[in-house]
Amino acid sequence: MADRIINFGVIGCGLMGREFASAAARWNHLVGMNVRPRIVAACDTSPKVLGEFCSANPGVRAHADYRELLAATDIEALYIAIPHHLHEEVYVAAINAGKHFLGEKPFGIDLAANRAITAALRARPGLVVRCSSEFPFFPGVQKIAALIRAGDIGRVLEVRCGLLHSSDMDPLKPINWKRMVEFNGAYGCMGDLGMHAVHFPLRMGFAPRDVRALLSKIVGTRPDGKGGQAPCETWDNALLACTAVAPAGEAFPMLLEMKRIAPGHMNTWFIEVYGTSCSARFSTRSPRTLEVLRYERGKPQAWQVQDLGYESAYPAITGAIFEFGFADAIQQMWSAYCDEVANGTRGMRQPFFCATPGEAAASHELFDAALRSNAASSVEPVRAPSFM
Repeated sequence: MADRIINFGVIGCGLMGREFASAAARWNHLVGMNVRPRIVAACDTSPKVLGEFCSANPGVRAHADYRELLAATDIEALYIAIPHHLHEEVYVAAINAGKHFLGEKPFGIDLAANRAITAALRARPGLVVRCSSEFPFFPGVQKIAALIRAGDIGRVLEVRCGLLHSSDMDPLKPINWKRMVEFNGAYGCMGDLGMHAVHFPLRMGFAPRDVRALLSKIVGTRPDGKGGQAPCETWDNALLACTAVAPAGEAFPMLLEMKRIAPGHMNTWFIEVYGTSCSARFSTRSPRTLEVLRYERGKPQAWQVQDLGYESAYPAITGAIFEFGFADAIQQMWSAYCDEVANGTRGMRQPFFCATPGEAAASHELFDAALRSNAASSVEPVRAPSFM
């Protein structure tokens, strides 16, 4: 039987738009998929960026206005990778146009924008709308998910998750939109990095109930590209200490980190889950390594180190003895999204689907509470999202 083809339009042809195009171009890397994406059109506000994208992807037609993609009858789904201040306008328009889409985090510049997006979704429940989050598709993270789902962890004692990188260590790095509240929003690094820290804990049912936030502004100004200096208005680093509740009802501490200035880290995502029966931890700093400690009464407590190979959620041609990397995680995320569009959640080949609008809404409730907490040096309650 021929593959089900999903025609995509790309709105925003920057780094992540190019990553999607790369994943789609090497779809033959996957084994046994009954669906494949085909990018047929693209849009970007920069003629240069748009031209380079279409030149690198022959056959993709260029559009200057995203509304032309929404009106195109040959486009079934979209990838939307645009600055945060545009999310509400474009996401709601895409929903109203009846387009499936995978959008970049945080699904709105603030809580009000996110609620407007989720309100539009309520009226179109048949759409497959998901949020970009690729790190949980690393094989080590999938193995930790299996341990949790099997109940092997026992009572959860503590969870830590985060994304650490040093992209802003250089104080002379020119300013960009992510340092401007007008475009990035008051969340700062939480808006841009936060879904990476919360997606996996939320998917495992670890719900934050309160938060004490420590937010840091480290670099006050940056070169503006015109010979002067511009103020850096957004938070560089965020440390969120939460009381979380597991599905069984027990409360435990959960620590979430989102840092743009983390010395020594290129781009490190990590998850640590500690339990009474079993503990597990994984970091992309050592992507082939999974550490597991199983507690047995009277026996030594020792971490077991497993050397991971290419054991992906969606099988690929790469042999199991070889390494899995970031580009593979991106392709696995897109595999999950296309699988869900084509086959529905119940018909997917594996159970881990992409981050949901409900999880994005939960992240907004957390980040909004974090802003209040940091301002008042207080522990703030985290509201449960009304949309899941």
